[in-house]
Amino acid sequence: MKRDFDLIVHGATGYTGRLIAEYLATSYRGDDAPSWAIARRSIDKLQKVRADIGAPDDLPLVKADAAEPASLRSMCERAAVIITAVGPYQLHGSGLVAACAATGTAYVDLCGEPAWMRRMIDAHHEEAKRTGARIVFSCGFDSIPFDLGVLTLQEKARQKFGRPARRVKARLRKVKGGMSGGTAASAQATLAAAARDPTLIRLLTDPFALTPGFTGPSQPSGLIPEYDPRMNAWLVPFPMAPINTKNVHRTNFLLGHPYGEDFAYDEMMVAPVFGEFGRVATETFATVVSLFGTSGLKPGAGPTRDEREKGFYDILFLGELPDGGRVEAVVTGDRDPGYGSTSKMITESALCLVRDVQGEGGTWTPAALMGPALRERLSERAGLTFRVR
Repeated sequence: MKRDFDLIVHGATGYTGRLIAEYLATSYRGDDAPSWAIARRSIDKLQKVRADIGAPDDLPLVKADAAEPASLRSMCERAAVIITAVGPYQLHGSGLVAACAATGTAYVDLCGEPAWMRRMIDAHHEEAKRTGARIVFSCGFDSIPFDLGVLTLQEKARQKFGRPARRVKARLRKVKGGMSGGTAASAQATLAAAARDPTLIRLLTDPFALTPGFTGPSQPSGLIPEYDPRMNAWLVPFPMAPINTKNVHRTNFLLGHPYGEDFAYDEMMVAPVFGEFGRVATETFATVVSLFGTSGLKPGAGPTRDEREKGFYDILFLGELPDGGRVEAVVTGDRDPGYGSTSKMITESALCLVRDVQGEGGTWTPAALMGPALRERLSERAGLTFRVR
């Protein structure tokens, strides 16, 4: 079915949604530009965003409200892919996933809310398969660099050794960047949901929460600081690991376990020398407090342009085989992870669905559905690098 637009950016008046729209307006012009529109419930605010980001005066504006299912369905029927930055998704996203699944519309988001994702998988996976809707969660820093990093490492392991690495460790070696109010709101909503329904705690702590019907081996927790003699570094917990690890295991599950059914994976942050251990541990603790606290940034707020452009990240992946074989991969990004890099990653994910990858309908991870095609696009357009050795 012919759609009016390749892409609609839903939530373009919010902090991250505006960055996505700005990236499209500045990076894709002329013959290279997709057909696209911006959407939210206030046309007046959309007009201001359109002017502020330097988009053409005729960029279409679409009225869509998460509280009005008919408006969501109407929006979905007009686009090949919906990019949504309207979170917390567990509060504002369920209707949009349902509308995309019903209309066969592709969908990408920035979700780091695993309990909600599992609910959406259970509710809409089969219908999305029937209609051809490709629903792809977690298309930002959660969890593309980690999801594609493991995929890249395992490709190298099979090339080098003829089999995958049973054990993979992801180590965030360097990172500089800020957090938006939307991230804090999502974390707060997750904690509030767990307080109302304690059964969610089991799901939140289960590495295999997103692999219905499959439970793999016991996994490293990544919750206890430790010294790694091979890296000559102290390791501390990484706040985003609980969502990334679930997505990596779901990719393995969706692809038929090419990493093995005995695959083990964890993520931690690196403090390069002992003297920095206290500083990194303190920064990690401060990040967690800021994520889960009730004060601080409000939705719509976030790092300045200068902070985004000076940000970066560097992630090392260490693969180990039972017979002692080793393989490494490194993923880097050239902007702050949460927003400067994320806004590019989710946009390129949507364009990958439009231009590069067909694939079956269903609820997907980025690596499972788009894999090498997305990696190539991110390397060429979004400032990421993927290296193996």
